[in-house]
Amino acid sequence: MRILILNCPSKTHLYALTPLAWALRTAGHEVRVGTQPDPVGLTAEDVAHTGLTAVSLGPPIDVTGMVAEKAAEAEAAAVPDAAAGPYENGRKSVQADYVAGDPYLELEALANWHFTTFNPDPVIDAAVSFARAWKPDLVLWDGMTMAYAGPAAARACGAAHARLVICTDALVQLRNAARAADPERDPMRAALEPILARYGLDFTEDSVTGQWSVNAMQPWTWQPDGIDYQMVRAVPFNGPSIVPEWLYAEPDRRRVCLTLGLSFRELNAGASLGDMLDAVADLDAEVVVTLSAEQRAALPTLPSNVRPVPFVPLNALLPTCSAIVHHGGYGTVASATHYGVPQLLVPGKFGGDKFWGPLAVVTALEERGAGVYVSDPGRLTADVLHGHLRRVLDDPSYARNAERLRAETAAVPTPNDVVPEMEKLTALHRAG
Repeated sequence: MRILILNCPSKTHLYALTPLAWALRTAGHEVRVGTQPDPVGLTAEDVAHTGLTAVSLGPPIDVTGMVAEKAAEAEAAAVPDAAAGPYENGRKSVQADYVAGDPYLELEALANWHFTTFNPDPVIDAAVSFARAWKPDLVLWDGMTMAYAGPAAARACGAAHARLVICTDALVQLRNAARAADPERDPMRAALEPILARYGLDFTEDSVTGQWSVNAMQPWTWQPDGIDYQMVRAVPFNGPSIVPEWLYAEPDRRRVCLTLGLSFRELNAGASLGDMLDAVADLDAEVVVTLSAEQRAALPTLPSNVRPVPFVPLNALLPTCSAIVHHGGYGTVASATHYGVPQLLVPGKFGGDKFWGPLAVVTALEERGAGVYVSDPGRLTADVLHGHLRRVLDDPSYARNAERLRAETAAVPTPNDVVPEMEKLTALHRAG
């Protein structure tokens, strides 16, 4: 078979799909990964460095800059109030909050801003043009971003098509709630109809959700009703990397990983990075913290138990860790779960990001005693982080429960295991 995988300009998303792409490749299939180039976020060379074959779609885009600009606007508008407690609205957020207000307006913003950002007309046209020329049997598209280019390219060339779900399926959650309130209005249909019409195609329901959905989220997290998922194990891949020498030997004491994203400022936290590091200074543990060169330069001194690193492959670090503090990104959750490490989450706040994975993950972790919902980002303080870290490190039940989740996740079919079923589904749905 020929498989075209459509991805957004993000290394995180690329690394999420790489294990499945290689499973298809080693089964003898031809694979191409199509993406709009971002000189900072993801280039064709980045795809090639995973060993996969890249196809550039459309003109370059600066997604990294766009996201940074929006994050700065959100930070300027927010007013941290740590004294009010660690959680907004006086309680921990839950997945149901996403549809508690007006799900139609949320869905409309998703259709008219988020998806159009990742699917501008030149990218859709390029995807359709390449698909018509290369004639893939299957188009597999990132369901979190490529919701227009994916179905358009597949249907224009008669290929089968499926979504790759690497998050909570919040699109289906929003759409179910919006249609329940008003079945006559559907922002996704309104957005897709003119796109499909450009290629002589009519709207079909599977243009929104795919002919099937390959779901790489952890099986113990919440997903909406109404979708029959083909589950596949989240195999962590951290990208091309080199293990540093200090990781060759076993640590002489407990180790904690603290990674809160590429920029701590994006958290709009109630305490500075320096305060956070001071809060872990008295822990009987080595704390490995990811810092950019700018962040490191702004910290003249560090506690003696803190090891700053610009980057470290989590698949090499986490087997040596007793806990990890992070914001709930797909790759970090997959890595921590794979190695049975207790997780402390500070769910990100940019846009509705926390509803696309972090909340469902941290709710399930807490229910199963394998992790902690530390705080919302604007209310994160050194004392809150310190207290939760001590509890997780000193209570052995967290490690036992994280190991149970590791074993449960290991029972999910691997990317290699799901290829035969994908072959059958492709033959079933492919035109002609």
